[in-house]
Order: sequence, then structure tokens, then C-alpha cells
Amino acid sequence: MSELFLPGVPADLVRLSLDRAGGNELASGKFASPESSAALAANGFGWFIERPSLLPAFPGLDDIRWPAVSVEIERQMRFPWRGGRHPWLDAAVVTQTHLIGVESKRYEPFRDRKQAVLAHAYDRDVWGEAMEPWLAMRASLRRNPLSYRYLDAAQLVKHAFGLSTEAKRVNRSPVLLYLYAEPARVPTSACSEHRAEIESFSTAVRGARVRFAATSWADWLDRFAVPTTPPAVRAHAEALRLKFQP
Repeated sequence: MSELFLPGVPADLVRLSLDRAGGNELASGKFASPESSAALAANGFGWFIERPSLLPAFPGLDDIRWPAVSVEIERQMRFPWRGGRHPWLDAAVVTQTHLIGVESKRYEPFRDRKQAVLAHAYDRDVWGEAMEPWLAMRASLRRNPLSYRYLDAAQLVKHAFGLSTEAKRVNRSPVLLYLYAEPARVPTSACSEHRAEIESFSTAVRGARVRFAATSWADWLDRFAVPTTPPAVRAHAEALRLKFQP
């Protein structure tokens, strides 16, 4: 299994987290794919599971008090009911004040046109105060399920609903972070359109209790290289760039 993980990534802990999430990433061989999004997220965040205070802050969230106090991969954000499926986010970062759920993307936005599907279970009046922008997005996607070509907006709505409940449980302010790669072989025009959709979505849900933020892997990894960053963190960023080219 070691060839699947970069130096310093606790392979046993990461493997347990992946198995718990039930995506069958390892056994199916998907994790070993050169295009694996799970491998990028697990290696990127897995290195910090045992050293959360070294995790660089995310662009666009500089107002949040740092450092992180815990880092997990594959964190479930449960809805406020039993049974059914509950969302899993690629990573979760907890600070003294915030719960940041991370949805990481690599090639997925560019593979097919997204069609939003949101079950009526999400119509329950259980999401708490200041969630109107997310409720409006839910309604908008039902009216026009092909609103977004690249952005899986329905998935983000579900994640926001899960975060709204989980953040209350752990007494933190919720943030949904969309962390996206821009692979070199993806046309520049597609990357630009994806960014435009992110901006449109961000504007639509602004002001909600579950805050939405987005940044690219490249922009975040640039923060690993600031002079005050420990050499081991800079080395991890270089290893991520070399292996995954995000």
C-alpha cells in the first residue's frame, strides 16, 4: 500500500478512514488510478492528520482563527434523521471556532454535464436559521437541473445541509470549502467556465449560516511555500505537485 501514499502520510489511518466511508476506493483499485480524486485528497490532507497545527490556512478564509486543531479525511456530516444516506466530505478541518468541510475535485467537473437531483427529503424544515440562500438554491436547481455544466451544485447543497447539522453538534460555525484542481490537459476554456460557475454559485448562497468558499489546489499549495512554513510542509507540497499535478 505504501506506493499509494506520499512520505509522511499515515497509511494505516488513511486506509481505515477510506474503508469506513464505504466508497470501496482501495479494494476496487480506483484509488490507484492516475486520475483519482480520492488519492489527491487523502494524500493532501492525510499528512496533517497527526500534525494538524501545520495545516496552512485556506485562501479566502483568512478571517478564521488558525491553526487547525484536528484534520480528518472522509468525515460524515449526518442529517438530523436516522436512516438513509448521509454525506461524506473528503476532509474536515476543525479550528477553535469553525468546522470546515472540504469537497475536493480533480477531473470530475470536466467529465460530463451535471444534472441536479434533490429528493423531497431535503424539504424538511430542519436546517436551522439563516439557511435561506441554500433553500433558494435547492429550489432553483429543481426548476432548472441543468443550470451548471461543471459544478455539481446539488451535491454542494446536500453537503451544506449536512454541515448545518454537524456544526451544531460540535458547536462550531460551518464552512463548506470547494477545493478544485485544474489539470493541465483540461482546456483552459473549460477551467475558466468552471471558475465562472463557482463564482455564480458563491454569489447565490452568500450570507447563509453555512458559509461557502472556494479555492484551487494550486493557490492553496502556494501557501505551503511561504518562508515561515516548516521545510517538511514545503516538501509535502512539492511531493503533491509532482505526483498529482493539480
